[in-house]
Amino acid sequence: MKKFLVLLLILLFANIAFAVNSYDRYGQKTGSYRQTTSGYNSYDRYSSKTGSYKKTSNGYNRYDKYGQKTGSYKKTSSGYNSYDKYGQKTGSYKTNSNGVTTKYDKYGQKVGTFKKDSSGRITEYDKYGRKVGSYR
Repeated sequence: MKKFLVLLLILLFANIAFAVNSYDRYGQKTGSYRQTTSGYNSYDRYSSKTGSYKKTSNGYNRYDKYGQKTGSYKKTSSGYNSYDKYGQKTGSYKTNSNGVTTKYDKYGQKVGTFKKDSSGRITEYDKYGRKVGSYR
């Protein structure tokens, strides 16, 4: 589910650039995400393709680097729900009026949050408020 985070953030914060890089808590690059005609591709820190996300009528399907479907994401009134390849719900993402996105597990327990600053950088925090990484 981690690799979907940048795609989700692109969708929730619609003015994020065409290509987005992800970084760990120490500022080291961990990957990148680039828009395609049908969705998005994800890459590791060495620019090797790790997966893709294809747009559907109500969200996105996720595929691994071999083209095998690994999950899906469906739009809701407040964000997105995530599902595994069998259609079982694995979590949800909800954005409030202040633009803060909260991630929940399949039981509805808070897992973390994402906050966008004035420079356009999105910082990810765990449920205790500790920085996990960033996207820009």
